[in-house]
Amino acid sequence: MRWIVVLLCAVLAACSKPQPPVGRWEGGYMTDGTLVAARVEIGPGGLVRISAPDITGAQGARPEQLEQMRARLAAALAGDWDTVAPRRFDFDGKTFRKPGGVAPQMVWDKRTGQMTLQLYIGANPALPVPLRPVPAFHDDPWPAG
Repeated sequence: MRWIVVLLCAVLAACSKPQPPVGRWEGGYMTDGTLVAARVEIGPGGLVRISAPDITGAQGARPEQLEQMRARLAAALAGDWDTVAPRRFDFDGKTFRKPGGVAPQMVWDKRTGQMTLQLYIGANPALPVPLRPVPAFHDDPWPAG
């Protein structure tokens, strides 16, 4: 009888819906004239807050212009964070999607703790923005170095 209870618990655990990781991730990303500053926060109830202001068309910008753009994005990210409403996503243990949606919105790598935001700008393919786990958000989301 006891083995039936153990087997039933194992089956139920295997069939349970994966829970999203709880924590905070942030990052700054620049490629092909596009700059992005991003934050993600997932609470204990699985609700997700995301903000990712971007600037496009920065090809050929001088280094001092890029620094100004990065500072502007970082300020926007920090300044608007309190207005970001939490929302629910479908999560399969690796990929986050809008409820009932198909397109990946974020990809979680449990082994490394990295979250990758899939950012859709216009009609372009998704731009993968790697985010690093942080205990608290920073004024500047770009990694040092």
